[in-house]
Amino acid sequence: MHISSFFLELRSAYQAELDDLTFDSEGRNVLRKRLTEKREELSFLLQLMDLHPEMVVVVLHQAFKFTVPTVMDHFLTRQDDELLAWGKLQHALKIEAWAQPIVAQILQEPMGEWFMSVAAALEYMHSKPLSADNRPAVNKDDADKDEHNESLSHSEGSDDHREATAEDGDEADALAREEAGNDWLAAQGFDRKD
Repeated sequence: MHISSFFLELRSAYQAELDDLTFDSEGRNVLRKRLTEKREELSFLLQLMDLHPEMVVVVLHQAFKFTVPTVMDHFLTRQDDELLAWGKLQHALKIEAWAQPIVAQILQEPMGEWFMSVAAALEYMHSKPLSADNRPAVNKDDADKDEHNESLSHSEGSDDHREATAEDGDEADALAREEAGNDWLAAQGFDRKD
């Protein structure tokens, strides 16, 4: 299964959000308490759902049971501009009874259906380990460009090409500064350090 770059980025952000909520400063697991607090702040959080969905999805943590994983697997291959509508996705899952009022409130929002699709995807990914096969789907044109650039970098083994890299540029700057420092010391009457 391949996961689009859109969902891979959101997955990382969502995991970080859950990690931040899980432990307090003394290392105690306070996730349940903090999720309850977040759910009480839902009206405020809904303002963030299109810009930072990962911050809002936490209110639906563990709210889904996925009944048709193949639909979810296919959904995760899509970019943000080609997502399935919530109506097409919701037949692949069940929503826990405790989450029904939250979902009803979210669906009243203009971006509610989009958000519910994203929320289901994030929760689905959270329930599955990320494997080596879960890498972003790559556009063929982008892959060709990357391959072309890589072959160029391997074929240009000259000193001119080496000096153009950032690392060598930093090294050249360091050598120039050292040389300027040696010149200054020599002008002050010190022996050159060569």
